[in-house]
Amino acid sequence: MKGSLRWTFRAGTAALLAAAWLIAAEIPVAGAAAQGQTARHPAVVHPKKAAKPPAAAATPQAKFPPRTPFTAAEDAAAVIPGIPDARFWADSVADFGKALPAQPGPWLILSTGGEDGAFGAGLLNGLSAAGNRPDYSVVTGVSTGALMAPFAFAGPKYDAALKEAYTKITAADVFEAGSTGESFVDSWPLKDLIAKQITPELLVDVAAAYKAGRRLFVVTTDLDAERSAVWNMGAIAVQAGEAAGGDAALKLFRNVLLASGSIPGAFPPVLIDVEDNGKQFSEMHVDGGVGGQFFVTPPALMAATSNYRIPATQLYIVVNSGLQRDFAVVERSTPIILAQAVGTAVKADLRMMLDRAFVAAKNSGIGFNVATIPATFSAPSRGPFDPNYMTALFNAGFEQGKSATPFASAPPPYPGQPASNSTDTAQPPPGDAEKQGATK
Repeated sequence: MKGSLRWTFRAGTAALLAAAWLIAAEIPVAGAAAQGQTARHPAVVHPKKAAKPPAAAATPQAKFPPRTPFTAAEDAAAVIPGIPDARFWADSVADFGKALPAQPGPWLILSTGGEDGAFGAGLLNGLSAAGNRPDYSVVTGVSTGALMAPFAFAGPKYDAALKEAYTKITAADVFEAGSTGESFVDSWPLKDLIAKQITPELLVDVAAAYKAGRRLFVVTTDLDAERSAVWNMGAIAVQAGEAAGGDAALKLFRNVLLASGSIPGAFPPVLIDVEDNGKQFSEMHVDGGVGGQFFVTPPALMAATSNYRIPATQLYIVVNSGLQRDFAVVERSTPIILAQAVGTAVKADLRMMLDRAFVAAKNSGIGFNVATIPATFSAPSRGPFDPNYMTALFNAGFEQGKSATPFASAPPPYPGQPASNSTDTAQPPPGDAEKQGATK
């Protein structure tokens, strides 16, 4: 990972905020000079708009129409017109319980990670190739995890589509440089890509799985309420197949996926129409990773003091990230400092969430399984959504998925101190030598 741009975008979903800033401003990135690269991706302007110069970050934007005002109470009670069971608040224990399948089974949890979602896509393909991929009773996805979740939920039939989604795209398929007034870049290419990938056939299969008792949950963040929303995508897919309201449900399904991957500040937020007692208004939704890097249960049920037992037979968590430290001498540049800081924070958050999930699984008497990008993976990246990098990461995930041990039974050990050139190397505390050695 050293000597490449990988560290700049390593935090995936969250750090793309800083990456977008770099791209919009065309600021060179640390390490770029050594390789003759800059942060601006050569394909960042989509071919459809190649004739138009990209908008400058400082270009004045047209004013947006005023939003319909609403209260916290109205938002808390609001529903999606025609689909009352389309979503629930992620902190609602009662609603979470009502949304779960009647029968326990294995759960698949897909994390944030931006282009590093190629790892999870490869892992799932590898599990299929090895014949070790069950029909998960619950699949949850956040951000890039949300984008792959419908394919994972619908089964190996969509493995080829999942592979293509994470190996054939470029930055031009995800965003276009230029401020929108709400974000550093415009995500209309991602919206178009989602529309092409989320086909009526896929929704039919998602709806069938929902009717069979399985559940697909995608998380977004309602900025107005500062709450995470969990979307019952199977219920939405069922409505999409109905003659009345089918188009609206299909649009909602796609908009939820777009919102879950819309990093605030980097990508524009997504406005979702709701109503309460006949009053219609729009909520502002952004990346689900704002509220947590993955979702298992409402936070109260994951607390150390909770006696809740997760109604699953196995818990499988796919972390679309490596958790090891990526050392870099950080340049004195605002966006680069932001990128490194966010990347560090995301890894810390992932580790804490994994520890909590591990304890919750143990207290529930179910198996804990986690897959992360191996520390040995070192393919370089030339910028966000580099297809060569993503293909290499997909292949690494595929090999891990079809191996004898695709998952670990405990969270990865915390990294030890960096290697020292000094002969006076500090020794680990008594009793910790074995733990320290496991990190090397």
